[in-house]
Amino acid sequence: MSSIAISLLDLEADNRECLEADDYQKKPGKWCAGCGDFGVLNAVKRLLAKEQLQPEKTAFVSGIGCSSRFPHYMSTYGFHGIHGRALPVATGLKLARPDLDVFVTMGDGDCTSIGAGHWIHATRYNANMVVLMLDNNIYGLTKNQTSPTTPQGHTSMTSPRGAVLPALDPLQATLGISNASFVAQTADWIPAHLNATIQAAYEHPGFSFVRILQRCPKFTADVFQKNVENPDLTELLVHENGVDVPALEQLYKSRRVHDPLNLDDARALAHRTDKLRLGVFFRDDTFPVYEQIRAVPKVSAEEKVARLNKEFERYAV
Repeated sequence: MSSIAISLLDLEADNRECLEADDYQKKPGKWCAGCGDFGVLNAVKRLLAKEQLQPEKTAFVSGIGCSSRFPHYMSTYGFHGIHGRALPVATGLKLARPDLDVFVTMGDGDCTSIGAGHWIHATRYNANMVVLMLDNNIYGLTKNQTSPTTPQGHTSMTSPRGAVLPALDPLQATLGISNASFVAQTADWIPAHLNATIQAAYEHPGFSFVRILQRCPKFTADVFQKNVENPDLTELLVHENGVDVPALEQLYKSRRVHDPLNLDDARALAHRTDKLRLGVFFRDDTFPVYEQIRAVPKVSAEEKVARLNKEFERYAV
């Protein structure tokens, strides 16, 4: 590319208008009143505006579920896939267009049930993308069926006597997958922590898995209510390489310094206690990303001809 063309591109970039958070939303979100998805949408828009991500260089990929409506509301590229298949679509997109900023939104059923196999292997691949799993502990879009993360004993249309099995813990599961490079947990009712966690996920060069505890006022209104009402039941994991929001110190007094590089401690902290733990459990920025490992080196036409001739010579009589 000539220096003149480069200068014109720089000039075009300099002349772009500064985008505000609302510039990234093309129409109002349609969720139930009080749904935690609204808070997540606002946090994502704040990130895009802060980083000034260009809509034509940003893509949102989703599966099926309440949270999977995200691509319809964003003024970016979007792909609304089928149930459980958001991650292979996003991985393919990142391989084909590594220059794009790729975000994935999934629900608990979408990720940990129907898409469980893709969840495991996408974590292993470590493609550079932000993966937001909005966990409301229920299948909400299809109207109240037990999901893998539904608390034991919680009633639903498919478990009228209460969920029989203990809930699957996405944090413990993800931390047990080889090559997992970023695992965090946050909550929709703590906007400052939600914003900071998504920011940290975006800054991580690799597969950033963020479990967002998300209130569903219709079907699981009681699940997180005690944590919403009583901050003492929540423990924040803080570290300079993780998430630390000083503004939350007065309200959330239970704080634990945790180095996200320590995988053994991360796995131990992920086990359930009497307190809800939020923060970055594990982060290692040194893991190679999949699109770099699988990158195909560019070969000139002359080199291709030379390689073909070399092969032909092997069979020359």
